[in-house]
Amino acid sequence: MSEDAWSVETHLVHDGRPAPEPGAPLNEPIQLSSTYYAGGDTEYARDGTRSMWALEAALGPLEGGGAVTFSSGMAAANAILDLLPAQASVVAARFTYTGVAVRLQELDAVGRLRLRTVDIADTAEVIAACAGADAVWIESPTNPMLEIADIRAIADAAHAAGALVVCDNTFATPLGQRPIDLGADIVLHSATKAIGGHSDCLLGVAITADDGRIEALRLRRTLLGATPGSLECYLVLRGLRTLGLRHARSQASAQEIATKLVGHPQVERVRYPGLADDPGHDRAQAQMTGPGSMISIEVRGGADAAQAVAERTRLWVHATSLGGVESLLERRRRWARENPLVPESLLRLSVGIEDPADLWADLDRALRG
Repeated sequence: MSEDAWSVETHLVHDGRPAPEPGAPLNEPIQLSSTYYAGGDTEYARDGTRSMWALEAALGPLEGGGAVTFSSGMAAANAILDLLPAQASVVAARFTYTGVAVRLQELDAVGRLRLRTVDIADTAEVIAACAGADAVWIESPTNPMLEIADIRAIADAAHAAGALVVCDNTFATPLGQRPIDLGADIVLHSATKAIGGHSDCLLGVAITADDGRIEALRLRRTLLGATPGSLECYLVLRGLRTLGLRHARSQASAQEIATKLVGHPQVERVRYPGLADDPGHDRAQAQMTGPGSMISIEVRGGADAAQAVAERTRLWVHATSLGGVESLLERRRRWARENPLVPESLLRLSVGIEDPADLWADLDRALRG
């Protein structure tokens, strides 16, 4: 069987490895050097390392493009924003990852860009906002409200208006959704999350099928000093090898747990696109391979009750992040800069790879107090 016939899960295991020569290492070694002898393929680590190139070789094909890695997801996001012209008009989802949302607001306040926020799940509203836009920043599913955008329809409208389309695909992962196939120009991931999968390093990636944008992003990385370290690239590439297994396990567990949460006496609302009555269910089925491993719930009793649930769990880890092998939860409004439209009682759950029966027992006990 040729490599072209391999499944994505097989490519996850084998891409980005050194040439299979006798005596060569199976994994790309970590090179702890900032400086290299002149005349080779690299001379200074800020411009790229072998560990970085190996990771990018594995990541790019997952989204149907070329990958440019960065020191964090926010570093990748800022590099993308740096590509936009002065006073660019940017349309963005009202519920966007907090770091990106705050950065967009800051750039709007100083006149670097003009920000228009929209309900990304309201396709007609987004299409209307595309008029005169330079860029449309999509996040789907959104963080933490789990709204689903019609990526293809929005991309078509944005391109008709001459706008760049950026899609944050962190929640869905490349196994759950391929935004470039749906019309996006640049896909963003916080590889700190599910791609790395072990909560042990920071790394971001931007992926695009446009060679000119790849080179522009590489230059931004160098000039902004956002190069990922060799150890971080090694760790993320190692985590990538098991993404297929982790994604399948955590998604199946999330579906099971979300279904059990519906009707729980201490839960007012469950947000999960895998539920048939979720507003984004049909759209998710049309453009995603599955609903993912993120769930948001609203706890009866408000902020204090939700915070108490987060502090009572013993198996679920009370921490801010997602996509790791361990299950995490937190009350998002505990952060001062979180969108005030997010309910005070909302808990965001990132389902890991533990036994779902154990996860349910711990969560149910914490909810019941």
